[in-house]
Amino acid sequence: MVDYSQGSGKAYHIGVSQGEIGEYVILPGDPKRCAKIAKHFKDAKMVADSREYVTYTGYLDGVKVSVTSTGIGGPSAAIALEELVEKGAKTFIRVGTCGGMQEEILGGDLVIATGAIRLEGTSKEYAPIEFPAVAHQDVINALNQACNKLNFAKHIGVVQCKDSFYGQHRPSTLPNHHELLNKWDAWLKLNTLASEMESAALFIVAQYLRVRCGSIFLVVANQEREKKGLKNEQVHDTENAIIAAVEALRILIQNDKK
Repeated sequence: MVDYSQGSGKAYHIGVSQGEIGEYVILPGDPKRCAKIAKHFKDAKMVADSREYVTYTGYLDGVKVSVTSTGIGGPSAAIALEELVEKGAKTFIRVGTCGGMQEEILGGDLVIATGAIRLEGTSKEYAPIEFPAVAHQDVINALNQACNKLNFAKHIGVVQCKDSFYGQHRPSTLPNHHELLNKWDAWLKLNTLASEMESAALFIVAQYLRVRCGSIFLVVANQEREKKGLKNEQVHDTENAIIAAVEALRILIQNDKK
C-alpha cells in the first residue's frame, strides 16, 4: 500500500502516531463531543486534529484510553477504526445519537445495539451482505451492566443503519420512496429499536480486524410516536450516553485485568 503519510509515521487521515492512543477508544461522531468525553479521563490531552477526526488521550483507572471522532456515516467511521487498530487500539465503544422506532422508546432513553441492519454501503465493501453486523458480546454486557449500575433507561437490540438521514425522515419525496417505505415497515415489524448511521460499518470492520466494538446511543426523538400523535420529547444532551460508555470502559478494563 502507498505510504500517504510520506514516512511521518502518522495515520494518514486521523493523524495519530503509535503510542499516542490507548487500547480502549470511545468513538463519537461529532468532533466537538471529544472534549466533553475527554473530561471524564484523567490527564487528557488532544493528540490529533485532522479533518473530522479529533483525538484526545488520557487515563481511566491508570489505563491509557482515547476518544476519536468519526464524522457522519460509515465511510469515515471505517477509516477511523482501521487506522486506530493500526496504531494499537483493540476495544471500541461508539457513542452517538439515534431516532427511536418502537413506540415504547422515548427521547432521552439509551439504546445498546446488539446488531445492525446493513442498509448502508461501506460494510458491503468488507463482507457479503449475508454476513451479520453484530456487536461484541463483551461490550454489550459492559454497556448493559453500566446502565443498570447508573439506573439509566435503556433498550437492547437491533438498530438500522442507513446512508441518508433525509431518506429516513422524508422518504415520500424521493424517487425510490416505495422501496424505502416498504423496508422501513419491515424494520418496524422486526422490532428494530432505532435508526442511526455508523454501527453496521463499525461492527463489520471490527469483526474483520478481530477487535471488540459496541454502540450506545441517546434517543433524540421518535418519529413513529410523532406519526401517532403521541408525546415526542426531543433530547439532545448526550451526557448520559457518555457516562454509560465511560463506565462500560471501566468494566471492560477491570474484566480484562482479571
